[in-house]
Amino acid sequence: MILFRRVPQLFLGLFLYGVSMALMVESSLGGNSWDVFHQGVSKVSGISFGWVVLLTGIPVLLLWIPLRQRPGVGTIANLVVVGFSADATLAMLPTAESIPVRVGYVVGGILLNGFATGLYIGSRMGPGPRDGLMTGLAGRFPRLSIRMIRTSIELFVLGVGFLLGGTVGIGTIAYALAIGPLVQLFLPMLTVRQATPADLPAPAPA
Repeated sequence: MILFRRVPQLFLGLFLYGVSMALMVESSLGGNSWDVFHQGVSKVSGISFGWVVLLTGIPVLLLWIPLRQRPGVGTIANLVVVGFSADATLAMLPTAESIPVRVGYVVGGILLNGFATGLYIGSRMGPGPRDGLMTGLAGRFPRLSIRMIRTSIELFVLGVGFLLGGTVGIGTIAYALAIGPLVQLFLPMLTVRQATPADLPAPAPA
């Protein structure tokens, strides 16, 4: 029965993650830290934004090796579902013309991103390439909190992206500072527990 929860939770989390990205993009107040990085690399290399997002996942996955982090179904699904979800949401999302709507989009996007991250990582079917860095580092350095690790990664990526020419806005700063605490809040609540003997069906009577 646990598996029947994990699979829908994984894909719901990935879908909502794409929605959260679209909300932040449409707000025009700055994307998340990784998207600032992707935009900066795109400007420097001339490669399209979408291809940079995909290609960046390869070296990030290689960093999993020393962290002894293993990819799962969720890792592969992340590369596909999030992009389609973001594109579909952007196509249907009303244009944010006023400041209150734009602020609402960015606040909603940040909150939804933290919740979606907790959903798909909590399904225990494999984190995305970038989130795998967070969980891998947390596993190797248990004394460091998820909040500290995630915030440090976001700030580092944001700084590199800014130096490469990525656009930074108030939404970017808010995301970088808030996503660590949000993930630390939602992840324990949404993580599917391991199956125990009590979860197994009782043997049929002889």
